[in-house]
Amino acid sequence: MTDPTTHGPLPAQPLYSGDFADPMVLHVDGTYYAYGTGLHGEAGVRAFECLSSPDLRQWTSHGGVLEPLGAQRQDYWAPEVARHGDTFYMYYSVGQGDAGHHLRVATAGHPLGPFQDTGANLTPDEPFAIDPHPFQAPDGSWWLYYARDDLTSDRPGTVLAVAPLHDMVRLGESQTILRATGDWQVYQRARTMYGAVYDWHTLEGPFVLWRGGRFHLLYSGGAWTNETYGVGHAVADHPLGPWSEPVPGANVLRTGGHLRGPGHASVTQQAGQDILIFHAWDEARTRRQLHAAPLRWTEGLPSALPELTP
Repeated sequence: MTDPTTHGPLPAQPLYSGDFADPMVLHVDGTYYAYGTGLHGEAGVRAFECLSSPDLRQWTSHGGVLEPLGAQRQDYWAPEVARHGDTFYMYYSVGQGDAGHHLRVATAGHPLGPFQDTGANLTPDEPFAIDPHPFQAPDGSWWLYYARDDLTSDRPGTVLAVAPLHDMVRLGESQTILRATGDWQVYQRARTMYGAVYDWHTLEGPFVLWRGGRFHLLYSGGAWTNETYGVGHAVADHPLGPWSEPVPGANVLRTGGHLRGPGHASVTQQAGQDILIFHAWDEARTRRQLHAAPLRWTEGLPSALPELTP
């Protein structure tokens, strides 16, 4: 993979050997901070491992950075951190397995934390909400994109939603912005959920960019457990949409070459170049590891695929 910066090419192999799923990278004062799913706060250990790097290539682990909600072991998933003023806000979900996840927010005065939960459940009325993504629009407004379960369409499953973010710790009214449209987004057929059986579809891991005068949404679809997982793309002229997909399918990133089930992507920048941050399975399928690749734009369409073909 070539990278048009003075740092040289990004490596094709994982950037970090450990289990580091759902990665998000925040660039603060010349240092890159990566946050990911992996540590769950058990036995007094802080949740969410944080790595730091000066160049996106060499990474140092700082251990967990979120104080757990309590002594009981829970599943802490998909952290994302936003800076507003002098405060860093960590949005995440917590629950037990595939049930009861809700979105929460914690704060700290430094990217390494420790982050302390604010005590608020941001999604008390959702049966299942995961993968929060805070986004600031060009007009200064803040929005929280996330994934939630919805049984009302002809392709039931997990869909993408957005709500205005007030004071960084309160959500306004949410609305669904994108549902499954194709078989590539099937998570599992004949899946038992909510007391019935469905061909379950999954859209998750939203990440929004403002490029070329439009809003661009990257999201993951399919089953995170196998090769169906990949990253699709939608566009809109407003954070609420309407959102449309110029090219259906996992056209941003998908299984191929050395990658197995890549997804849950975020974007950072280096020397003006968009860099896609994502996870993919190791060869033994025992862990999801941190990867990066230049994100190219062609006629308003983003893709990392050419860079990932051996």
